[in-house]
Amino acid sequence: MPPALTDDRSAVFTNIRQALAQHEGKARTPLPDWDPAFIVCNPPKEFGNLTEHFRFKFEATGGVVVNGWTELAAFLQTQDVQRGYADPAFATEVKGLPFAIEHELDRARVDEYQFGITRATAAIAESGSMILTETGSSSRLGALSPWVHVAVLETRSILPDIPSAIAAFGSERSTLFVTGPSKTADVEGILIQGVHGPGVQVCCLV
Repeated sequence: MPPALTDDRSAVFTNIRQALAQHEGKARTPLPDWDPAFIVCNPPKEFGNLTEHFRFKFEATGGVVVNGWTELAAFLQTQDVQRGYADPAFATEVKGLPFAIEHELDRARVDEYQFGITRATAAIAESGSMILTETGSSSRLGALSPWVHVAVLETRSILPDIPSAIAAFGSERSTLFVTGPSKTADVEGILIQGVHGPGVQVCCLV
């Protein structure tokens, strides 16, 4: 990086740290109330429960939904992957899977991980989004760097809409709303997947 850019970067982050230091220890401004009448996205049809609604919207974005660890193992075998990372909390569940799985992600070997299995803190039925939080994830890199990412989601954690999600996780330092695989259409309007993150996004319902 050229010296001028390095100096500018240092100045920007110094200013940010100084600004944050002034508010350290002070109570945060409470989040504004959401008017439930402001519906972002009406359901396209009637669903029996939030899980059905979420599955419909998530699959519509290009995501893949599997039920439980047996279906997950079968799906991963179709992806021709051999090595991956899994949250240590799932050590028992992945023990019998026919893959080389590590529970501590080595940043120096990040390109070797073909899939990552991490925890989804919650999901949103309205938008078909999974919620990944800093406190709920063992490794953000394990969720973002492999081509195939599997988020393990408890069905009881599915929320109805975006306002509910913001109310529940507004105090998290870092929250990701994952809506299908990474994609962009910036280049000549051509949709390309897997540019800024996983090209295959899986939700494993448990």
